[in-house]
Amino acid sequence: MKNAHGKIKTDEIKLIWLIVGELATWIGASFIWPLTSVYLNKQLHISLSIIGVVLFCNCAGNILGSIISGRLYDKYNPYPLMLWGLGLDATVLFLMAAFHGWPEYWVWLTLTGFLGGWNGTLINSVATSLKKYPSRYVFNVLYFSQNLGVVTGTLIVGYLYDFSITLLFVIAALLFVIAFINAVFNYKPIIAFHKERMAKHKKGEKHKAEPMPKRNFIMTMVFFTTLGVTWLMYMNWESNLSVYMVSLGIPFHLYSLLWTLNAGVIVIMQGILARFPNIFKNLFHQIIFGICMFSLSFITLVFAKDFALSMFILTLGESTAFPAIPAYVNDLSPLTSKGKYQGANMVASGIGRAFGPLFGGLIIDHAGYIPFFWVAAIVIALMIVVMIPTYMRVHKELTIYK
Repeated sequence: MKNAHGKIKTDEIKLIWLIVGELATWIGASFIWPLTSVYLNKQLHISLSIIGVVLFCNCAGNILGSIISGRLYDKYNPYPLMLWGLGLDATVLFLMAAFHGWPEYWVWLTLTGFLGGWNGTLINSVATSLKKYPSRYVFNVLYFSQNLGVVTGTLIVGYLYDFSITLLFVIAALLFVIAFINAVFNYKPIIAFHKERMAKHKKGEKHKAEPMPKRNFIMTMVFFTTLGVTWLMYMNWESNLSVYMVSLGIPFHLYSLLWTLNAGVIVIMQGILARFPNIFKNLFHQIIFGICMFSLSFITLVFAKDFALSMFILTLGESTAFPAIPAYVNDLSPLTSKGKYQGANMVASGIGRAFGPLFGGLIIDHAGYIPFFWVAAIVIALMIVVMIPTYMRVHKELTIYK
């Protein structure tokens, strides 16, 4: 491999402040998405089909926000972009607290989806500017922070929902205010980073993104396809699997408990990966291991009804593959287009999230759950079959940007 190393900077954003921002925003976001279906259906009496459209709009907004913010990161000063994103998210949540009837809730949820994609892509893009730590370590720690936020948010939301949904939205908004204040005071070094990268271009020359080398691009597209396909199947755990478990006589609260297990295992795994970053020889091995676990988790659903075991295996896949893919994409992306490809990473995930429940539902309606589990396992395994030969063919000629 060819290396294109960057200069280590002493004035870069400290990783701890990115972690604080991730924790605050993910705890706040985790107050919203778990209750959406229940709130709309039970309190606003909205049909499940309309709720599906609402959730799709949320995902579509997320994709659009990711695309736009990724492109803007590469061309403009990221500091005001982050402040606008976090500030507007807090504003929308305060509006949601004041007006959470129908159809305004639909509008707010679509906007939070857009701003979630905007903020998430900017955080990942800013993370690529950190040179003090390897990208594998940075993205593992950020993924750990996201899921610690999810654990905290989902544990609290059940109690707040029964007490007051208005208070829930207010607290979520205040968490984004905390993230905004954190950004105001601690994200300023990104201004200097932006000036340095702009200074590399000749005076008066229009900023032009360096094209990704052909073999880097091929490998990146394979990663994005794998990510989209994996999310396409994974989203059925959040939607259709709940119906399957209840049909087997399993109480709904045990299904909810699986997500506590999921978040807990992710936090533990990310802690292990952060402490022992060389468990896997390289990022590609980590990705392959994770995708294998995803496929295996669906196979266990075919032959056994031990959902806790299947969730544990699934979570091993999630906690290893999902943070490794953006880290590897960062290594493959030129300095002038890192935001673009981190945005594309979020888009690939968003497309899988948006269409996953519909895809799974169509197969389940026409063939049943067991055939769907086979389809999911086989399709995910096929991505491994594509990734390994592609990597073997191009890895010696990949350009790695540090």
